[in-house]
Amino acid sequence: MDIEGTKLNKLIQDAQKSGATKLAIVSTKKIIVSNDLANKCREPQCENFGMSLSCPPYVSGPETFRKKLENFSQAIIFAIDVPSEILYSSEGMEFFQLLHEIASGIEHSAVKMGFTHAQAYAGGSCKKIFCDDQPECLVFSEKGKCRHPKSARPSMSGFGINVGKLIETVGWSGREVNHGTDSTATKISNIYGLVLIY
Repeated sequence: MDIEGTKLNKLIQDAQKSGATKLAIVSTKKIIVSNDLANKCREPQCENFGMSLSCPPYVSGPETFRKKLENFSQAIIFAIDVPSEILYSSEGMEFFQLLHEIASGIEHSAVKMGFTHAQAYAGGSCKKIFCDDQPECLVFSEKGKCRHPKSARPSMSGFGINVGKLIETVGWSGREVNHGTDSTATKISNIYGLVLIY
């Protein structure tokens, strides 16, 4: 295995220890970016639209992301298993926090390994996930620095990243699945993050 392959495997192992349940290395050529997906942040307008600098209309969007992908060849996509009944409850935010923390952890580790341009993205709005109890994003309001700079990462939606196609590419199912026996089965959904590596 080459040095880069060894480093990628280390990133994957560390992410698994942090709570990622599925991980895959994917060519950035397989990442589909759709203007229509990014536009769904605007119409119908997402409740988080305009609430932080990591969501539309303040992110650079699909066109810039396509150009960014030209500078990368490999990325890591990862998933976290979440009980479906929790995902859409107030408790679900803890899983989204973990999602962002794993994404940022992969990014930080990749940078330390020499992948100096690594960049992480995750599902969900950082305002909703980390600062829902705050009246406003400090960066957006120009009143201070981000409260969670080591964890919060930009939302994939605003860049038009087609996560559905990406998980098909790596052979994952995006469908809700049952874990356990029929009488005690728990429905499990996934949430996803992506880190551009090199």
